[in-house]
Amino acid sequence: MIARMYQVKRQFKSEFIPVRGLQYHVQVWGEPAADKTPLVMVHGWMDVAASYQFVVDALAADHYVIAPDWRGFGQTVVQDVDHFWFPDYLADLDFLLDHYAPKQSVHLVGHSMGGNIVMLYAGVRPERVRRLINLEGFGMPATVPAQAPGRYARWIDEIKALQHGSREMRHYDSLEAVAQRLIKTNPRLSPDKASWLASHWARESAPGQWQIMGHPAHKITNAQLYRVDEVQEIFKRITAPVLSVEASDNSMDIWWKGTYNLAEFHERIKAVPQLETAHIANAGHMLHHDQPEQLAALIERFIN
Repeated sequence: MIARMYQVKRQFKSEFIPVRGLQYHVQVWGEPAADKTPLVMVHGWMDVAASYQFVVDALAADHYVIAPDWRGFGQTVVQDVDHFWFPDYLADLDFLLDHYAPKQSVHLVGHSMGGNIVMLYAGVRPERVRRLINLEGFGMPATVPAQAPGRYARWIDEIKALQHGSREMRHYDSLEAVAQRLIKTNPRLSPDKASWLASHWARESAPGQWQIMGHPAHKITNAQLYRVDEVQEIFKRITAPVLSVEASDNSMDIWWKGTYNLAEFHERIKAVPQLETAHIANAGHMLHHDQPEQLAALIERFIN
């Protein structure tokens, strides 16, 4: 039985913007105005821009909100690729800001992978960011040079597996099945929100067959090592005040199984010159789904 659909309070409009040879899908809430600093919200891995709907609905003020689907996610379609390079996200974001905020800095919000992107972007283009909010963007475990040969070999092997079709996105027989998949990943997600998200997270690829709107090449291991020393040098160049938001449930122990933990992240982020940390109660990693009201209040307090 299909659950009652979440009732949206603030309607978005979809726009398609030419960015580096792609038609970038962007969801926009509100209208630009001289007294509004654009609020740019970017999603995480295997997520979509629509994921921020619940937070936008919970905002007290009328903001001009811009949320893109990253390349290869949602409606930003990428053809004929077998891997993605992380620096492309930084360049894509820069081009998007050229379009939406060419002569002003923005408030920048990023979740998970998006949090990692905005942290790097703010150090690379510090003049373009007025306030930065990182939602559980913890980075990756530290690496050592000796891991490089194996990492490159794994990358090649995974590309070959993709070519043979062994990394295709899973299919579901209904939108309700997609919604149940979302709830299985995040038990705090209510059925009405899950049903609404499913309709934006998946598309009907064939009659009675629904597929997640994420390119399977996103599952390919990054060929390059994660270099903590480089990341911290970028952090040092961030001039915007930064709010680092963590959920009450610590997912890092599950993800990394002891190879990287929250205490290590806290040490790394000390490199940020102006840093504040906040916590969201009764929430997991998808804190923008679990507690949108808490998060919206934090965002508005920080940017104001």
